[in-house]
Amino acid sequence: MKISEQALDIVRRAGAMVKQHHGKLSSRQIARKGVHDYVTEIDKRVEEFLVEQLGALIPGSGFLTEEKTAEDLRADYIWIIDPIDGTTNFIHGLYPVAVSVALQHKGQTIWGMVYEPGLDELFYADETGAYLNGRPISVSEETALDRSLIATGFPYKNYDKLDAYLNSFRYLMFHTAGIRRLGSAAADLVYVACGRMDGFYEYGLSPWDVAAGAYIVQQAGGRVTDFTGGDDWMYGGEILATNGHIHREFLETLRKTMQL
Repeated sequence: MKISEQALDIVRRAGAMVKQHHGKLSSRQIARKGVHDYVTEIDKRVEEFLVEQLGALIPGSGFLTEEKTAEDLRADYIWIIDPIDGTTNFIHGLYPVAVSVALQHKGQTIWGMVYEPGLDELFYADETGAYLNGRPISVSEETALDRSLIATGFPYKNYDKLDAYLNSFRYLMFHTAGIRRLGSAAADLVYVACGRMDGFYEYGLSPWDVAAGAYIVQQAGGRVTDFTGGDDWMYGGEILATNGHIHREFLETLRKTMQL
């Protein structure tokens, strides 16, 4: 099913709300859910807007949302929503931040939309391919891990794999073109999709962090797995997304450095 212009417009409008308040919040508008884990009034407001507007776009659809505005997984169509991916960046006036929305039909993702308002970039994908502001995009052609630029993130709740993760991080520091930590998994993923990054890996993520961006990577010609090469990346809490060419080498590197 081809993505609708109405859905793209809704996500753009949500991003405009985010940009309007970017870096302008007072302390009373920010709540702490846990160590390094924040939520703002704007997260909630943007999520409510998306639930209302997208629900009207496909009546009877269900939702899986970060801030629990709505949660119903029984419908055939399910929206998976992160209203602000990169809330810590958002609070501190940094970019990237992203509005991330995926649509699933009977368990299969059919639309992915990630809007980064700082650069006014709307990434999206459907059955026809992957796009940035209406132009087709594809992953990079890099074939060697040691020439690749890699994105990652730091866990903020689950530290069970931290030592192993830091071991992989240390190895990649010396055996890649560089590592970047941008603060938004959704942005990291779409940057892989358009070839700015060659690969991205992180653990401790939730479905709303990765659903849209990972689908865009796949539709741009890339590959997405968990750390062992399996398919449990949506709910399994770990994800490796690459241009496909370096995927096998990256998996082998994680196997060795993280003792998987």
